[in-house]
Amino acid sequence: MIILFVSLLITLIFSYFTIPLLKKLKANQELNRYLIDMHKNKSNTPTMGGILFILPVLVIFIILLISNKIDYSTNLITLLFVFLSYGIIGFIDDFLIIKNNNKGLTVNQKLILEILVAIICFYLFMLAENEPLIWIHTLGIKKNIGFLYGIFILLVLSASSNAVNLTDGLDGLACGLSIIAYLVFACISYNTGWLEGYKEISLFCYALAGSLIGFLVFNKNPASIFMGDTGSLSLGATLGIIAILTRHEILLLVIGLVFVIETLSVILQVIFYKSFKIRLFPMTPIHHTFEKKGMKENDIVLLFYLIGITSGIISLLFAI
Repeated sequence: MIILFVSLLITLIFSYFTIPLLKKLKANQELNRYLIDMHKNKSNTPTMGGILFILPVLVIFIILLISNKIDYSTNLITLLFVFLSYGIIGFIDDFLIIKNNNKGLTVNQKLILEILVAIICFYLFMLAENEPLIWIHTLGIKKNIGFLYGIFILLVLSASSNAVNLTDGLDGLACGLSIIAYLVFACISYNTGWLEGYKEISLFCYALAGSLIGFLVFNKNPASIFMGDTGSLSLGATLGIIAILTRHEILLLVIGLVFVIETLSVILQVIFYKSFKIRLFPMTPIHHTFEKKGMKENDIVLLFYLIGITSGIISLLFAI
């Protein structure tokens, strides 16, 4: 738990000096035209805030590895690789959005980068002598799918990263839910004794949760900074790779229940509009529907936190 407080403190200090710099550089993006009325007071808030928790956690773990305070494992390197690589993809997207009038990476460009990450991930996964299994304990399913597991990794990373990205629409929402999810995975990872590097993976979850708590101080309403794609893509993909390494891919759907609900709302909205030319919800992701109905932003965030905490506790009771 000490690592949680250390990362929290480092993030607070780093954020205190970095946020004014981002504001000075005008690292903010234009608001979606559909959100201008509801969020017009947020137009000058800088983005790219993901660097405020990605860099501290990476520095902490590099120092721990170099000083031999923690053991090296391929699984830990896989985790750090996904954490950093998706952060870089998000950073490039944020940078292009800021510079090109809200035009970031294209869908195809993101897909190519995600495929490259998945290929390297699959190589590291096999290097660590992990089996490419689709393994659902509850249903008694255990199937070796060989090289197709690389595609499975791509799907999990892409789905989880986009789910957190879609949820990042209200101050503190994605950050707070991520804190809950990583604390849950910290407990689950520590009880996955058969996995090489399980203690280090648990430490990583605590470190990232601590860093996110520090970031939340500046990201809560009214936010001084947004995490942007830099943060949301990294947080989501990292949840995905932890679920894969600990063989809790299905449980991730429960741990990240709010992320799933937000994503489903968008998918259903698109399906209904294309099929019947009607909108199932006033606006998606679904947190905007609550806004449209007159619910205050802080109340929506609190409600979703409570759902996240409940699903997290249920997940812990099931997994441990």
